[in-house]
Order: sequence, then C-alpha cells, then structure tokens
Amino acid sequence: MRKIAIIGNGGAGKSTLAKEIGSIVTIPVYHLDAIFWKPGWTPIQRDALIEEQNHILNKETWIIDGNYGSTMDLRLQIADTVIFLHYPTFRCLYGNTKRRIKYRNITRPDMGKDCPEKLDWEFFQWILQFNKIKTPAIYERLADLQDTNILIFKKPKELRAFLNNVRQETKLQKLV
Repeated sequence: MRKIAIIGNGGAGKSTLAKEIGSIVTIPVYHLDAIFWKPGWTPIQRDALIEEQNHILNKETWIIDGNYGSTMDLRLQIADTVIFLHYPTFRCLYGNTKRRIKYRNITRPDMGKDCPEKLDWEFFQWILQFNKIKTPAIYERLADLQDTNILIFKKPKELRAFLNNVRQETKLQKLV
C-alpha cells in the first residue's frame, strides 16, 4: 500500500482511518475536507480542488480521505488500494453526531482552517441519502478498476481486524 484512497459516508471514520493507517505505515495523509473548505466554510472552486489533488497524486506515496465525486475517478484510478467504508446509515449518523459533540464550535484537525464544527441539516440529509443514492455509483466506479486492491468494510469489526493485520505486517517488515 503506497497510494491509498479512503471513501465512504460522512461520519464513517474516513479521516480517523487515514490518520491511523498513515501512522502505521508512515505515509503522508491528505484530507480533502481540509483542502476544499477555506476559512468560514468557504468552498474552493472545482478547478482548484482538481489542481490541489493532482499535486498530491504526483507524489510517490499518499493517503487521501474524502469523496468529492468531481475528483474521485482520477484518485481511484491512481490508487493502488481503495478502502470503502460502507457502513449502515445509522452507524454514520452516530459517528457524525459524536464528532459534532466532540468538536463543538472548534475546528477539528482534519478540516480546513477556521471551520468550526457545527450541526448542519443539509449534511445530515446527505448522510441519510448516501447509501441509497451515492453507494451504487461508487460500486460501479470500483468495478471498473483494474489491478487495484479494493477493500470494502461493512462493519467496524472488519476494519479493526484489517488494521491489526497491517500492524503485524509492518512490524514483521521492520524486523527483516
């Protein structure tokens, strides 16, 4: 795993997973939310997001978390590993609510500068619709990928087992 794309519903834990894998395998982590959102929740232009992503994609190693459909195809094509956190909607709503409480009125580490956490009805609705509307298109995109390690986790327990394996493999590699 040298170029890892992490996708999934809001509140699924993409950013947390990116940081965890990054610390295990020592690969730089890039959060698309931190790139997309400028101070005061001001979005950057689509072209600027594409340019920023392309700069990252040209690097030797990376972990990128986030969906952003307008930039997803290229990211998935270049990634050697795609991790899709396909959790139930209720689990993602819980994760989002937990995050909103933890970072209430402050900017979380994986977000753009001066974007304090807030409860947002529009984002809540997006999470509610994700598995129904976005997920089928994601599976279509994943089906088109060749020579890519695709990992789909439907339960946090499956993800924990995967992370334990990555930790063990990394320890073994360091011993050799």
